[in-house]
Parts: sequence; structure tokens; C-alpha cells
Amino acid sequence: MKELLIAIVTGLVDKPEEITVTADEKNEEGIIVYHLHVSEDDMGRVIGRQGRIAKAIRTVMRAAAARNDEKIQVEIE
Repeated sequence: MKELLIAIVTGLVDKPEEITVTADEKNEEGIIVYHLHVSEDDMGRVIGRQGRIAKAIRTVMRAAAARNDEKIQVEIE
């Protein structure tokens, strides 16, 4: 899942070397939280207008996780 998130975001940013993804352990609800960190300059590209790109990233990641019987959440920081 981590690799998929990095692959999606790499195509959006100008500084792909600054992408970092950390994952928390499953919480009490069984949800794994992925924390995406990008360069301050690329933050607008990842979030998009009115959060449309961020919403699309989260939707794709949830769909991929559902195929693996996982529940995830993506936080963009």
C-alpha cells in the first residue's frame, strides 16, 4: 500500500525525492493510517482545488485496500 501511495503522488509533485510515507499500526477499529509528507511547494498540487485530488487519492487507496481486506486512511501533512 505504501508503494502504491508513493507511485500515485510521484506523478503529481515536482520534488519526488521529498515524498515520505509513514504508516501507523492498526488502531482499535482496525484502520491503518498512512501519513503522506511532501514538500511545502508541492502541497497545493497534492491537495488540488477544493481538495479534489486529495479526495481522489484517498478513494483509490481505499479501493486498493478493500481488495486486500484492509481499512486505511490517508492523512496529507
